[in-house]
Amino acid sequence: MEAIQILGYFGALFIGLVLGLMGSGGSIMAVPIFAYMFQISPITTTAYSLFVVGTSSSVGVLKNFRRGLIDFRIALVFAIPSFVTVYMTRKFIVPMIPEELISMGNFMITRNMGIMLLFALLMLIASISMLRKKERPTEENVQPRYNYPMMVIGGAVIGILTGIVGIGGGFLIIPVLVLWIKLPMKKAVATSLFIIALKSLIGFTGNLGDLDINWSFLLVFTLISILGIFLGIFLSSYIKSEKLKRSFGWFVLVMAIGILCKEVFA
Repeated sequence: MEAIQILGYFGALFIGLVLGLMGSGGSIMAVPIFAYMFQISPITTTAYSLFVVGTSSSVGVLKNFRRGLIDFRIALVFAIPSFVTVYMTRKFIVPMIPEELISMGNFMITRNMGIMLLFALLMLIASISMLRKKERPTEENVQPRYNYPMMVIGGAVIGILTGIVGIGGGFLIIPVLVLWIKLPMKKAVATSLFIIALKSLIGFTGNLGDLDINWSFLLVFTLISILGIFLGIFLSSYIKSEKLKRSFGWFVLVMAIGILCKEVFA
């Protein structure tokens, strides 16, 4: 086994750690690890990412449920349209994307490159939205805004994006829950993890029969990630919400810049 692949398995542990700690970000790690460390094609990478993030998140959901941190009203209204759009996107839209998207002389954007660039762009937007937001009032004084049309539209849009780039979507869901719906950060993390778990696994089913899945590799990778999520949930109890939000924003920003540089200048 090559050294970079061994490092990739350590990355599996970090995927779970990030998911447990931040309620998102697992796919931000999974997609580059599968694509760059294991040399898996982006289409297959997106499917693997959905399975790993969905399965690992499910374990975290059980622990957060016992702690009473999941807002099921928001989760269900947000998640149902997302379920529909992510499945439809994986089943019908992704297979229709052409191999060559844009060709300008010697420069060409292929389907694989386009998926990674879109992935990085979404990360960049989400990170800036989190870092620019001023500190909110004390969490105990903030009541969630149950804006159902916003939740339905947001869920549907994130479902489409999730299906295309193979992400759990937490780095998009959490800014919506925190900045628009005013959900406290730790509840946003737990609620996001619940939405991610269901949405990712449903999205993965859209690929069954279309791809050749290496189940032995995928299950080992997922088990390592599950160990990381237990560690992340444990550590999250000792970190303040506002610090967690800013750390999340910086983490996503660094990853976005790294992927953009890799795709454009490599």
